[in-house]
Amino acid sequence: MSETNGRTHTYHAEAVVLEGHLRLPLEQDFKPQASAQLPEQGGYLAQHAENYRLESVISFRSAYTQVAGNQDVKAGHGWATLTTSVVEGLNVLDVLTADRVVGQIATEHPLVGYVPTVSFLGTRFENLRIAGHPVELEMDLGVLGPKPENDAAYTTDSGFLARVTSQYNRIRAGQDLPADLGERYNRLASTLGSPEEVECSLVNRATGGFPGPCFGHVITIPNFGEITLAKLTLTHEDFKPESGVPEKTTLQLTMIDLKLGCAIAGNASVVALSTNGQSKP
Repeated sequence: MSETNGRTHTYHAEAVVLEGHLRLPLEQDFKPQASAQLPEQGGYLAQHAENYRLESVISFRSAYTQVAGNQDVKAGHGWATLTTSVVEGLNVLDVLTADRVVGQIATEHPLVGYVPTVSFLGTRFENLRIAGHPVELEMDLGVLGPKPENDAAYTTDSGFLARVTSQYNRIRAGQDLPADLGERYNRLASTLGSPEEVECSLVNRATGGFPGPCFGHVITIPNFGEITLAKLTLTHEDFKPESGVPEKTTLQLTMIDLKLGCAIAGNASVVALSTNGQSKP
């Protein structure tokens, strides 16, 4: 923990390059690769992995994670946390490939108040391809918008909610939308405006000549499965009764969420990270 002006800050950041579970044709876990967790007192930790391969299902050439937490040296600034996960030379069943995928979250918790400033600067996909076809992405690293005034929750900010609503509407308006996907985003839309949690994406839409439909940031490929890109979940907790200010904010980002559903079946998270440091009192 770090202490300043009578307040203490507990750091939290986790990053992993790959984890998941294979069900078919054999039962096997994708053991977490390059997993890093920041100590509560902050500091710095990095992990690396090279030449990973699970049968012929998934492989990468190299990968690393880093987590860092410290008090910002600039006057008037609070506690800063950086969480990074990177994979290079990714290959999933010779269908999904990428030269490089970077997920990065930078937060700063204020000296006064609780809700952090958030940045996804550096987050990107480089040469993402499906079945050899380039995937063109419309990214929105500013989907959260600026930090809300008066330490309010992001989940009640009108600008953020409007951007998320547009994402949901884009998905639900898709032609031949799979029933399970429609049900999922109808359910998410029905809870939008609740201060506790919002799920969205840093990708507004994906386009390309790949063999399958795309619904916003979700791509379904026949004989392969479902690909969800840059899924972001923001959760607020421990709301102060008198003001409604959340004392704890958690951000979880998964750059590639896979649901394999063919001769090879299973789930995998590629380039996943989370952060939720907290200040007291």
